[in-house]
Amino acid sequence: MPTRILPAVGDADAVRSITTLLSQLPDAEPVAPVTDSTQLIDTLAHLAAESVDELPEVVVVHERIGPVPALELIREVALRFPAVGVILVTSDASPGLFQAAMDYGARGLVALPLSYEELAVRVQAVAQWSAGVRRHLGGALEVFTGVGGTVVTVSGAKGGVGTTLVAVQLALAAQASGRSTALLDMDLQTGDLASYLDVQFRRSVADLATITDISPRVLADAVFRHDSGLALLLAPGEGERGEEVTDRAARQIVSALRSRYEVVVVDCGAQLSGAGAAVVEMADTSLLVTTPDVVAVRGAKRAVRMWDRLQIRKAEETTVVVNRHTRGTEIQPPLIQKITGTALAATAIPAAYKELQGAVDAGRLHELDAKSTVKQALWTLAGELGLVNAPAPDRRAGRASFRKRKEGGG
Repeated sequence: MPTRILPAVGDADAVRSITTLLSQLPDAEPVAPVTDSTQLIDTLAHLAAESVDELPEVVVVHERIGPVPALELIREVALRFPAVGVILVTSDASPGLFQAAMDYGARGLVALPLSYEELAVRVQAVAQWSAGVRRHLGGALEVFTGVGGTVVTVSGAKGGVGTTLVAVQLALAAQASGRSTALLDMDLQTGDLASYLDVQFRRSVADLATITDISPRVLADAVFRHDSGLALLLAPGEGERGEEVTDRAARQIVSALRSRYEVVVVDCGAQLSGAGAAVVEMADTSLLVTTPDVVAVRGAKRAVRMWDRLQIRKAEETTVVVNRHTRGTEIQPPLIQKITGTALAATAIPAAYKELQGAVDAGRLHELDAKSTVKQALWTLAGELGLVNAPAPDRRAGRASFRKRKEGGG
């Protein structure tokens, strides 16, 4: 049986050289190359959705693939498609990179410039490994078949600006629109999502920190299914356990959630840990919540500058959300945008704590009154961010309107 090989190469010259060599390998069946990380994951997901047997035995990842870095991409492929063997093609064949590639889930490494003999040996070994995995696991093989969900992080300019409120309501809006949604608490030492949503839980994100292969079953065991339909992955009850969640573990956990859910909302709190920084960096959308007062706006500016210095996220790639907004306040959203240099959410959240007090005190934030102006604003924000499915058009209403216009001669 021929070995199916999928090259993932972004550079045009590298595509030609790699595909030429792969086509010369004995019993090799190279498939059309993909040019970026998103296309690779989508291609594998579509093949897996048809049948696990449709997946290629070998994926060859070039070091300059993007936008996701090569090692992170290898980790995601290994996590979601455990019977696919990945080979990293790189100009750095040092022992350090070799060990890192193995740690991230690669089954082999081939140095540039490419050698036919080395490539042939490595492809054959990885193909045999893949065939053995499929033979032994058979029908028990589990894969994440989703094409990859949207990750939104919600961070606070400082404590008490309403970060958790925003995260919860955005997640509820996405879930209510019919999108499978996970809510992750990455405020590892002081996260309190459980209290806001009236949840008693046993497992937390810390329980996944030391697991190197988060299968769908392992993830399902750690997630709490809330009455609202949300999948909750909560911060540990013992704050000191937050140190167990490293940046690498955070990336793996978010990748697992992204593979399983259409929307992943992450409450990052106001303190930036290494794990939180990793999640903000890999997010599709990063929100920074502030209130329209001098201290909070200074905190927002400080956070934006720190993210930029640490090369986590550029200011223009961050969106500020203004909470507790009133028309009479001296500091208005456009001024905050000018001070921080960020993008600005068009929807500001009104200052109406009385609407929230009952739900917050009862720990039932998911039961906030639909008439609440705060809830309406936050759900509008969810629509602005593209987190909700657009309602299907009412064709009956359209036909009635057409008949009315016709009868009226309009």
